[in-house]
Amino acid sequence: MDQTLHQLGELLLGSVPTVILLALLYLLYTFIVHKPLGRILEERRGKTEGAVEKSRADIAASEARTGEYEQRLREARAAVFRAQEARRQAALQARTSAVNQARSKAQAQVTAAKSGIEADRVAAEKSLRGEAATLAQEIVRRVLQPAGAGR
Repeated sequence: MDQTLHQLGELLLGSVPTVILLALLYLLYTFIVHKPLGRILEERRGKTEGAVEKSRADIAASEARTGEYEQRLREARAAVFRAQEARRQAALQARTSAVNQARSKAQAQVTAAKSGIEADRVAAEKSLRGEAATLAQEIVRRVLQPAGAGR
């Protein structure tokens, strides 16, 4: 057992340089590779998150611009609709005015025609009365005339 302990001591003593080299290698790895790599990864993560945040801000800004554009588009459509409605109302008023003018002109013509017809009727009545009187006289004359005298 003494010999086993002695061999174990020699093994431990022989492993001391390996442990020291391993510790040195770990320290060198940490300072040369791990820390710079960690800084680079952290920097990259910061840039990536910054880019993501910038993208989100850009998306929000573009959505705001899109909303503004859609609002202006709605306003433009409403303005076009109002202009069309105004033109339609103007055309309707012009049409109504033209119809009213035509109606009043037709009414004036009808009134003039009625006046003309009334004048013709009065003239015809006067003429008929005159002819009726003449015919009545002629009838009376023929009726009162002796039976064989006029034929």
